[in-house]
Formats: sequence, C-alpha cells, structure tokens
Amino acid sequence: MERSERGERVLEEELIDKVRNGSDHALRLLIERYKDQVFRTVYAVLRNQKDAEDASQEVFVKIYTSLSQYENQGFKTWITRIAVNHAIDCKRKAARRNEEITGSSVQPPKEDILLERLDSVEAKFEEKQLRLLVRRRIGEMPENYRRVIHDYYIEEKSYKKIAEEQEVEVKTIETKLYRARLWMRKHWKEEDFQ
Repeated sequence: MERSERGERVLEEELIDKVRNGSDHALRLLIERYKDQVFRTVYAVLRNQKDAEDASQEVFVKIYTSLSQYENQGFKTWITRIAVNHAIDCKRKAARRNEEITGSSVQPPKEDILLERLDSVEAKFEEKQLRLLVRRRIGEMPENYRRVIHDYYIEEKSYKKIAEEQEVEVKTIETKLYRARLWMRKHWKEEDFQ
C-alpha cells in the first residue's frame, strides 16, 4: 500500500512537471485523473449539475494557470482548495446577481429542490465533511471574522441581510469578508486540510 502510494505520487509529480513544460497530453491525463474529484467538490457547494460542470472547467483553467505556485505539498488537497474557493465565489456571484435583479434572495426552482433530494449518498457525505471541516476551522478564527464567515458561508445569508442584522453598511460586510478571507489564506496551511 505504501509503495503504491509512493508510486502514485511520483507519477503525479511527473505529470505536473510535464504540464509545466507545456505537455498537452500530460494536462489531459491530469484532468482525467481528477475531474471526478473536482466535480464532486464543486457540486457539494453549488448543488446544480450545469453550474458545477461549468465551474469544474473553470477550476481546471485556474489549476493550470496556478501550477507555477504549486510546491509539491499535496496536489489533491491543493486542487480541492482551489475548487472549493472557486465554487464559493460562483455561489456568491450568483447570489449577488439574484439580489441585484430582484432586490432580495430568491428561492431555488422546484427542479433544483428535486435534484437536491436525489443527490447521491457520496455527494451528501462530502458536503457534510466539508461543512464540518469549515466549522472546525472557523472556531480557530478571531472573533471579529468568525461571525461574518459563519453567517455568509454556513448560514448562506446575503451581504444585505448580514448588514441589517449587524446594523452596519453593506460595504462594511464586504470589507469584513475580504479581510477574513485574507486571514484564512495566511493562517490555514495546505496540510490542515488533509
């Protein structure tokens, strides 16, 4: 088992090096190897098949353009973090668009609710694990960031709703979330998510 894991890691590192050196074939192999993992991760956040498919393609573009920053510290964890961050950004943008169009949060269509009920056990398990992980890590954050992250990502409240509850301007909430994300990038290391 240990030997095969080591072999897998060597193969993975060779693929990454080939992609960095411009090999389209190695890129296709890398995408093929991780496409299901990326899709499941993105789908756990977005809960919509079409959106998850689109976002997964965007994630691979981000992975490709960010490979120069990868430092062999756990590729699967690294791409999962990119996928989660991108999916959260997509969800936030969609919520913001809905708010701009209607002036309030919109209920999902009945088809989305039905699809959510028909999700595979695996997707539900991964989503639960992700939420538990985020909740655990949020507990380690400074108090001034913890509430806004919890309200936005766990409770899925809009900027407007959070601002109303905290009796501040929407811009203040945007700033708090921005600073909280910076704190997470600085303090949450790759190995914390393995």
